[in-house]
Amino acid sequence: MNYTITCPDKRINGEITLPTSKSISNRLLIIKALAHHSFTIHNLSDSDDTRVMLDAFNNEGNTVNIGHAGTSMRFLTAYFAATAQQKIMTGSQRMKERPIRELVDSLNQLGAEITYLEKEGFPPIQTSGKPLQGNEISINGSISSQYITALLLVAPSLPNGLTIYISGKLISESYVKMTLLLMKEYGVEADWKENTIAIVPQPYHGEDSTVEADWSGASYWYQIAALADEADFTVHGLRDNSCQGDAAVASLFDRLGIKSFFSANAVHITKETCSLKFFEADFINNPDLVQTFVVTLCLMGIPFKISGADTLRIKETDRIAALQNEMAKLGFTILETSTGVLEWNGKQNDPAPSIAIDTYKDHRMALAFAPAALKFPKIVINDAMVVTKSYPRYWEDLKSAGFTIAQD
Repeated sequence: MNYTITCPDKRINGEITLPTSKSISNRLLIIKALAHHSFTIHNLSDSDDTRVMLDAFNNEGNTVNIGHAGTSMRFLTAYFAATAQQKIMTGSQRMKERPIRELVDSLNQLGAEITYLEKEGFPPIQTSGKPLQGNEISINGSISSQYITALLLVAPSLPNGLTIYISGKLISESYVKMTLLLMKEYGVEADWKENTIAIVPQPYHGEDSTVEADWSGASYWYQIAALADEADFTVHGLRDNSCQGDAAVASLFDRLGIKSFFSANAVHITKETCSLKFFEADFINNPDLVQTFVVTLCLMGIPFKISGADTLRIKETDRIAALQNEMAKLGFTILETSTGVLEWNGKQNDPAPSIAIDTYKDHRMALAFAPAALKFPKIVINDAMVVTKSYPRYWEDLKSAGFTIAQD
């Protein structure tokens, strides 16, 4: 399904209620499954990724198909291994191209005996149902923080606990911190010193909780504010003291003249004049924001150097290649000047006569490119419903803000 996006009125106002965080929801689902006492998770995400997690817990069969949900693949692999369940974990064709060796090697060191069913180092995989016995592993932190989070979540349930030695540069450290904060809320203490995280055996204590809104989803509203002629609106569900690393979006967009005024469970967003001549930032802890900022900065005419995009090639798609391809349609040449470093020199070529953005089965491509309708007469988003992976109501929210959405 393809959507044509236009925005006749460049003045954005009103109120938006964001989807809840799938990152928090998915972590809490693992914690709940391992907790000694039941508790209720209120305001659980309705994203595809969280639905997959729920289906997996309710599936009594031997095979779990997680589709495109990389987080679910990693978390559930560790969960099924830690709970000695024999399961086949499979997914979409793209999921079969996303590496999982570091996590599988770590779990096998602990005694899991996980096997690859097709290509070595990639899903589909099968857990053996053999109990985990080890209590120490070493893992490369420069590939995916989700491997470390998956291990941390199950660590307190292991008979000997777990000590994780992290080698290399830890990427997306904010997500590891979020995991540990959520675990602490449920009674689990961890000892993190330099590159070592140690967790002794201890129970999760269940308490009812309410999931906050998704700061990654909020980034697209900050982007809309930056690209609009005027912006004055409220986004509900956000917390100023959030444990989500992508809450950094507020301070990052402040550099672009977008101001945040927090109240209880909401933020009021306004736009001021931006005088910034060059933007430089390291997104090593916030890689999900890279697409948003590349599109925004180009359309604002602000040259940039963005680093920390190292992991983007193994996401839902090769996001660096996808960005380069689709930004070229808008007239912008994005260079990867070294690994994970994206640059634009401030020059724009003529855009394509008609612009149709391919999304590569990646929700963040659709989410980040739709606001470009504020700068172009119209933008076509191909396979637009990929947004259900994280933000199912995105198109309805755009309509409420004054965008026009037409189905092709």
